[in-house]
Amino acid sequence: MAQLQYHGVGRRKTSVARVYLVPGTGKITINGRDIEEYLGLETLRVIVKQPLVATETANKFDVKVNVYGGGYTGQAGAIRHGIARALLQADAEFRPVLKKAGFLTRDPRMKERKKYGLKAARRAPQFSKR
Repeated sequence: MAQLQYHGVGRRKTSVARVYLVPGTGKITINGRDIEEYLGLETLRVIVKQPLVATETANKFDVKVNVYGGGYTGQAGAIRHGIARALLQADAEFRPVLKKAGFLTRDPRMKERKKYGLKAARRAPQFSKR
């Protein structure tokens, strides 16, 4: 028999997180490593756990995550987005709670591309009168 599992994909900046929720005890595994080992900062761990805390399901699901791209902050945001989407699959009644907290909204902020004639996205060459 196939094990019951919920899937969600989260994105933030250039990070993509594939999240799998399996009924369990609340263990979070990111790229085969424990969350404490993978994310050094406590604030990032709090960000990842926010959807589980908001829906009071922190000890009901084991979370398995494959994440790539970007830095640790972007990856934490992508994992949060993925967990929220997977929770929505698990129980549609979580939608108002997750929506109100803003966990279902994909953060659209990306790095702006460099334009020709400029040194960076908006940084112009230094101006000199003479």
